[in-house]
Amino acid sequence: MPNRKQSSPEIVSNEEWEVALNQLLIKEKEVTRARDALNAERRKLPMVKVKSDYEFQGENGNVSFLELFGGRRQLIVYHFMYAPHWKAGCDGCSWVADAMTHPAHLHARDTSLVMVSRAPIDKLTQYKERMGWTIPWFSSFESEFNYDFGVTTAAGEKHGASVFLRDGNDIYRTYFTGSRGVEYLGSLWTYLDLTPFGRQEKWEKSPKGWPQTEPYVWNRRHDEYDL
Repeated sequence: MPNRKQSSPEIVSNEEWEVALNQLLIKEKEVTRARDALNAERRKLPMVKVKSDYEFQGENGNVSFLELFGGRRQLIVYHFMYAPHWKAGCDGCSWVADAMTHPAHLHARDTSLVMVSRAPIDKLTQYKERMGWTIPWFSSFESEFNYDFGVTTAAGEKHGASVFLRDGNDIYRTYFTGSRGVEYLGSLWTYLDLTPFGRQEKWEKSPKGWPQTEPYVWNRRHDEYDL
């Protein structure tokens, strides 16, 4: 609990709180409608045909790009940062993976979700078991996939999410997001956004005296917190 001598939200009656809450909910609804409009615009984006054939290594052997779809029309690929020489996967990407939905809900809408990384499949399998994940994870170690889609560059590994549409045996890339765009894939951030302290990072506008740290220094893999 913050020190009451430090700046904090005003304490009011329940009636006053409901008035303030309803005013905020009006603004939240505006943001929701704006996001609906943005989603509609995203659905109208042009798409580009994937011309190369890629092969990936999975837990049960090699698979083609087409096989990643699992027979479905749509595919979401999360580009998980895990370079071949790393001892563990990216902690931020691990947050995203922790919050991934049960695939049955996506399958009901003709959509598959997989993760792809450059690390060899044995490393991915070991880390997946450690984290307790069930999302399919494939290695692009022996292909140019990461380079062609801009998530491995001369500067190093990048995270992101690519969306693909299948028309028969033809594959098209329809969307990509990286950086903070992936936060909406990992609800842990959006849960924290609901709380009074927020993410507790210095870039946020919070009352004076609220607990805050630099970003990216506090988050851990879920089995590494000292709680």
